[in-house]
Amino acid sequence: MSGELTQSVIKRIIRQVGLECAAQGQSLSETLVAFMVKAVVLDPRNDFNMDRILTENDMQDLIQLCVTRLLDTTNPSLSTIKMQVYFDVNYANRDELLSEQERVLEGKLAPVVRAITESGPLAQEEMENVYQKIVTYALLRSGLGSPTDIEAIREVTAALQSVFPQTEMITFISLSKKDKEQQLKDLAMLVAGIRLYNKQCQKGGSGIDDLPNILHEAIPSTTQTLDEHLNSCQLLAHRYTALLESMQEDPSRHSQLSTFKLKEALFNVRQYEAFLCILQSNAITNAQEVESLDIKFEAAMTALKNTMQDKTSIESKEVFPMFMELSKLWTGYQNEMLLLNFLTNIADSLQQFLEIQSQLFPEEMLTSLLEGVTVKSDEERIKETMGTRVNVSDFENQEWLFPETTDNFDQLLIQYHGFCAHSIGVKGITLPGNPAIGILKHKEKYYVFSSKEAAYTFAQDSDKFIQLNVEKAKKYAELIQLLELHHQFEYLVPHLQDRNAKKGLMKPPPKCDTGTQTDTHILPPTIVRSYEWNEWELRRKAIKLANLRRKLTHSMQTDLSHMRRENFTQVYLPKDDGTQTRHDNSSNVPKPQIFLKGLRGGSSPTTRMVTVDLTRPLDET
Repeated sequence: MSGELTQSVIKRIIRQVGLECAAQGQSLSETLVAFMVKAVVLDPRNDFNMDRILTENDMQDLIQLCVTRLLDTTNPSLSTIKMQVYFDVNYANRDELLSEQERVLEGKLAPVVRAITESGPLAQEEMENVYQKIVTYALLRSGLGSPTDIEAIREVTAALQSVFPQTEMITFISLSKKDKEQQLKDLAMLVAGIRLYNKQCQKGGSGIDDLPNILHEAIPSTTQTLDEHLNSCQLLAHRYTALLESMQEDPSRHSQLSTFKLKEALFNVRQYEAFLCILQSNAITNAQEVESLDIKFEAAMTALKNTMQDKTSIESKEVFPMFMELSKLWTGYQNEMLLLNFLTNIADSLQQFLEIQSQLFPEEMLTSLLEGVTVKSDEERIKETMGTRVNVSDFENQEWLFPETTDNFDQLLIQYHGFCAHSIGVKGITLPGNPAIGILKHKEKYYVFSSKEAAYTFAQDSDKFIQLNVEKAKKYAELIQLLELHHQFEYLVPHLQDRNAKKGLMKPPPKCDTGTQTDTHILPPTIVRSYEWNEWELRRKAIKLANLRRKLTHSMQTDLSHMRRENFTQVYLPKDDGTQTRHDNSSNVPKPQIFLKGLRGGSSPTTRMVTVDLTRPLDET
């Protein structure tokens, strides 16, 4: 089937599913629809044979199944998939987010930069307009105030004039475009540093927010909110896990709880927990960066004050680097503020995908279902198994790793997101693995387990249980992302697997029209005329130079040539002469014409030759 699912067929299916969902009032992204198509195809309950050609009826069935699942808003599985698609599309790490922010800023400033750098020799009035644009650029580039704030514009103008007076505009205009752009960035940083210093000295700073204090208040608040959300979703995960375990132990409870979608709900909160852990880790990094910036900013400001104190004038080469350092550190504060807002927005948006929990399992219902059931947290489960570990001597061909015998034990890449490799496929639940029991290394991959018994069972036939986990992920497609099983499904539905290598979900290939233009010979030529590729030519030159070393130039002077002066002579050149006769004359004589007759003989034996003279007389000529 993978060979038959051509790109055009897949696009048709995705487009048709999207249109039918839109007709039902659900506007869904192409990425979400594509993922659902993959989930339906992988689910063995739908009986789509991967090796069979898709008929028209198969495609219609596939479309209807996808539409049905996408419109089933009571299924936690759909909420989990939506959550995964949202996080995959919108989340970015620090470097990606900051580089994107820099690109957006450059795009906004591009018109101003072009207006400044592409200007040629100008009149006085036009030069003043360009200078005013430089003021605007410095304000927008630094982000310290609004262009509509008159007081902020005055501060920027004053700071710019102190480091770049209008008299230097002629020199600035004569620079190349690249040098102009670099100087604009340097001027913006200098102006920002001067304004920050003046704000610290309480001599300005209009429109400059107190970012350090704002961050000191916002980061603990954000961290606390993330902790609260994390604790609540972990509590739900512990409850669902306890209910699922009770179903397996008590058949009567199985019939009572089988109608509830407990597994889908468990996977939903586990995925939410995983995303919150990522955001929480970023928030901790954010707090550490702000703490480091505080120390550096305070040290830079103190050094600048010590340099500037009680001095009416100071050399630019001494103080300019300090102003630029202040600007760089303040940009760091701005970046941390951007990152914090980004994390907060992502966390708030993820909340919508957990709303289905309160609809399916209200607190009163969940409390009643948990009567007589012991709820254990992940930490309690790990503590119960801390005293047990695998006996390596029980396994001949298996390699087990332990903390005291393995370097970088905490940095090992554990499979299935750290969940027990046995309970996923056998029980269909996600139990936390305990690395202290022992980490199994199987085919260069590492697995952890929730108990010693689970570890022994899994180790007896590892490939079998790994395949069980894959089959479970086919049935519950959200496990592909949660358990990080993308490599297991790379061979399935390859056209739907078009995704970023760093991200797990499928994305439609981005398309755009682009064009580039480059200058011809932007760099001076670097052709070495004396270069020779021929070895024999180099040898010839070497021999020539070697021969020259043995040559000497001699000169001598004799007594006859000593102190002799140069003599010159001058002659009159002969002139051309000629003569001419009076007139030309000529004469013409007749051409002799004499013929002999009878030379060939005749009938008579005697030859008779007759001479005939036909020459014209001389007087007739």
